[in-house]
Amino acid sequence: MINLTESAARKIQEMIVSENNDQLFLRVGVRPGGCSGFSYGMGFDDEGHEGDVSFDLNGVKVVVDKDSIRYLEGVTIDFKESMMGGGFTVDNPNATASCGCGSSFRTKEEAGTPGDC
Repeated sequence: MINLTESAARKIQEMIVSENNDQLFLRVGVRPGGCSGFSYGMGFDDEGHEGDVSFDLNGVKVVVDKDSIRYLEGVTIDFKESMMGGGFTVDNPNATASCGCGSSFRTKEEAGTPGDC
């Protein structure tokens, strides 16, 4: 199960409204790369794929591809505002190491394919 904070859900809903497409949903995934081995990916999509797993979290449809779901079990996605702006954060209990910017990680079982952040 993936967790989406109320703050993140509000921001995603605002972004979907600004796109003028009520068919959009949030697609979250993991791919090899980044300085720690795996990188997170988040973006809007309006087309599902075979094997996708979907969740309704705080009023937002979140979809994860079948290959990424194992890396995202228990993840919490949040949106935080600061004086320097705002951004999404990912807290992944499966990560045993991550890069300084928090956009890549590795797990106990898999190191991924490290590359440039």
